Amino acid sequence: MVKDVAIGPDGDVRVEIYLTVAGCPMRDRITSDTTSAVKQVPGVSTVSVELDVMSEQQRRDLQTKLRGNQPEREIPFAKPNSLTKVFAVASGKGGVGKSSVTVNLAAAMAAQGHKVGVVDADIYGHSVPRMLGVTDRPTKVADMIMPPSAKDVKVISVGMFTAGNAPVVWRGPMLHRALQQFLADVYWGDLDVLLMDLPPGTGDVAISVAQLLPSAEILVVTTPQLAAAEVAERAGSIASQTHQRIVGVIENMAYLTCPHCDERIEVFGSGGGQAVADGLTRSLGAKVPLLGQVPIDVDLRVGGDSGEPLVLSEPSASSSVELRRIAKELLGTGRGLAGRPLNLTPVAR
Repeated sequence: MVKDVAIGPDGDVRVEIYLTVAGCPMRDRITSDTTSAVKQVPGVSTVSVELDVMSEQQRRDLQTKLRGNQPEREIPFAKPNSLTKVFAVASGKGGVGKSSVTVNLAAAMAAQGHKVGVVDADIYGHSVPRMLGVTDRPTKVADMIMPPSAKDVKVISVGMFTAGNAPVVWRGPMLHRALQQFLADVYWGDLDVLLMDLPPGTGDVAISVAQLLPSAEILVVTTPQLAAAEVAERAGSIASQTHQRIVGVIENMAYLTCPHCDERIEVFGSGGGQAVADGLTRSLGAKVPLLGQVPIDVDLRVGGDSGEPLVLSEPSASSSVELRRIAKELLGTGRGLAGRPLNLTPVAR
């Protein structure tokens, strides 16, 4: 980080130091510590410290040096020639059934003959292994991690590395590193689709996904309730800052079918999913469709607790039919260009 040291004939010393980023919170500490240390050198009369900022290449070189000159492993899904569709399943609030939707979409896609992987990126509230019925542990082979499979879906979760039901108490940098390892160190093989179950909101993990996988497409899950819809729209609007594409909105718990009269009972109200889709369309300036409305089904919850996704155990159930239709539609959509390099070179005229 030392850019230059200049020593004048009268003991005047100028030290130039690179900061890793312009807004480095340690800039004042670095200046005072450097001044104090240099003043202790015999013959020094005055000290001036000048700060500069590293370029992107200098930051990469520093990271490589700190890793012992070992190059950083590549994320296969971030390569320009990757054919794997990546869907980041997001929500504004917890409790809207985001993980249930993720698991059943993954199981439905695998049942349709696709190679599917799931990253349980909800580090604090990981639940995917239970919902998919994963009982095996990851296997370490040299420097790679082999993920376990269940229902023909490859899965990785931080819950596979913790003892029992122990909580995960991590801050931002550790969350980022864990997600990076899940994407780069795990051997996924040739996947058709990768689903990422994100934590609620727009915190560290959502930002890390945008940095590590800029081509990932966002799938927003909400309920019809106005309070949930407003927060879901807020969570989806992160795409305007990360330059990602929102592939659509899924309204979960849309209604309950009366077991006696077959009428629809709107337990949580109505219209929330369409309101989110319309709001995101207006704010992003691109069409965001409502992909489907998944009804309330007790068996959907039972299947999540027992590790048997409803789309497999009861494929004729109304919730299963809707989820399988959404899964088929998602895999039939073309990948957006957001976050993908176009390999274009400007030409002067």
